[in-house]
Order: sequence, then C-alpha cells, then structure tokens
Amino acid sequence: MLVKEVADKNGGEGVGITLEMGLPQQVVARDQHSEPVFGVVAPELLQDMLLLMAKENEQGLRELCDETGCFKETRVVEFVFLLSEKWSLPELARYQAIEIFERFMLTLTQEFSISPRTEEEESNWVSMRQQIVDTYVLRLVSCIQLASKLSFHYSIVNNTMALKFLQSVGFSYIAEDLLESELTILKALHFQINVPTPLAFTEMLLEVLGYNGCLLPMEQMHAMCRHLLVLTYVLRVSIYSTLLKASIENTSPNELQLGKFAAVKEDLMLLAVGVIGASAFLLHTEVWNQVAENLSDITGITPQSIAEIVDTILKHSIDHAVEDG
Repeated sequence: MLVKEVADKNGGEGVGITLEMGLPQQVVARDQHSEPVFGVVAPELLQDMLLLMAKENEQGLRELCDETGCFKETRVVEFVFLLSEKWSLPELARYQAIEIFERFMLTLTQEFSISPRTEEEESNWVSMRQQIVDTYVLRLVSCIQLASKLSFHYSIVNNTMALKFLQSVGFSYIAEDLLESELTILKALHFQINVPTPLAFTEMLLEVLGYNGCLLPMEQMHAMCRHLLVLTYVLRVSIYSTLLKASIENTSPNELQLGKFAAVKEDLMLLAVGVIGASAFLLHTEVWNQVAENLSDITGITPQSIAEIVDTILKHSIDHAVEDG
C-alpha cells in the first residue's frame, strides 16, 4: 500500500492518496469499447494521474475570482447538454464545453473590473458589453465545437452542423464568424482548453476504489454516477445553496460567507466524491459507510463533509424525480 501527499489543503493539511498495489494487468485499448473499462490501468500510472489531478484541482481553487461559477447556471448547462446530445458528443466533451465557456466568460468579466475613466472609454465598455450579449449563443456553440475537437476520435462538430443549428434559431452567421469566434476563445484562454472536468475526477476515483479493494460493481456504479452528475450539474445552483445554508446554519448567508463558499462549489474532487457516495447509497446502501471511509482515505475529505454533500445531492435528486413524476 502506498500513501503520498499532494498539494496542501485547508490550512496546510495534506491530502492522503492511498492505493493498494496489485499485480500488473494487461492494458486494453479503451477506444475499442463504448464505455470505460475499469481495472486495466497499471497502479503506478493510476497513482501518478490521481496526484496530478489533485494538484490541478488545488491550483484551480487557489485561482478563484469573485465571479467564478456564474456562467454555469442552469440555462447554460441545459443548452450545452441538449445540443451535445443532438450532436452525439461524448459526455466528457459536454463538461469540457461548460468549463471552457466559464473560463472564457471570466476573462471578459475581468476586463470590466477596471472602471473606465473617460466618456469615450465608457462608450467603448457599453459597446463591448452589448457585443458580449449579442454573441452569447455563438460563444456557447463555439465552446461545444472546441470541446468536440478535443475528443477527435468521436464526433466533431463541424461548421456545417453549427451553422445549420444557429440558422435554425434565427441567427445569420457565416463560416468566417465561427472561425473568428473559436479563435477569439482560444486566444483569450491562451490555447489552454483541455480543462479538468468532474466526470474525469469521478471515473478516476472509481478506478482507485476498485484497486483499493472495493467490491462494488464499477460498471453499475459508473452508470449511476453519470446520471447523478448530469442531474447535479442541472440542479447545481439549488444544491450548493442548500449545502451552504446547512453548513452555516443560516438561511441568509452574507457576502463573506458566499465568498468563502466559492471554493466548495468549484471543488471537483468534492463533487466527484459526492456523486460516487450518493450512487453507492442508492445502489448498495449496506456498504455506503465503507465507501465513504474509502473516499475519505483517498482524498482527505472528511467523512462529515462527504455525508453533507451526499445528503444534499440525494435530497435534490429525489425532489426532482418526484416533481417530474
């Protein structure tokens, strides 16, 4: 058994990564399967990948700004998910599209954080704001296109597909507009668009659970996690609002509390742990405590925090199912 320390978290406390080392297994090419194949990655590689993802997550939490998360609202998530479904994109691309859009829009909001000093500058700001509003849908489509190109061995959203959709909803863009939009996003993000996603964290933690001796059927768990992750993203605002109010025991959080809670909302490791824990509770309640303990050992997230986010996800998922029913 190996235990390593990753980036410091919560006042200097390390996060323990625990993997049980087993015999090497033959690696099977994943592109031969429509679903992930668990238990085929060498444990040494798996541990390195998990450590890297944990460090990326910690770095992202350190770089949060006040507006982080504002562009993951329900309408954006539903738009991306539905359009990605229409174009048969893999699930990973859908989450990447949302993250790319969020990061791009945050670069624009940072430009507006500097107050204009002259009437001419004020006029330019007004013009830029209007341009952002006018190109909102175009940027969303471009982010989906870019995400599809990261998964080039699946479906790629070409300009013909994108233009056909945009024209069907009343826009009159041409191919040059699409190319210019993609380039604008790429330049704003310094061409760094292969961003972490909650789905990648979820699949990684499922893989680690398997190597640590968890006897749950991972394919079944993976299927449930996929459904809950989609639902969690759609209900993201209400889920984290409930979680915040429960954590501070107050229905009216102040600005300081909202600011500190941003790190909780953007913690991809915590979200993945919550989705896996909720899936285990729904599918195999009798071993839920064991799964929660394993997840805590792997990530360093306290059992109490795991229980809180699992409880919130389950509550909103059940309420949503009842409303739909």
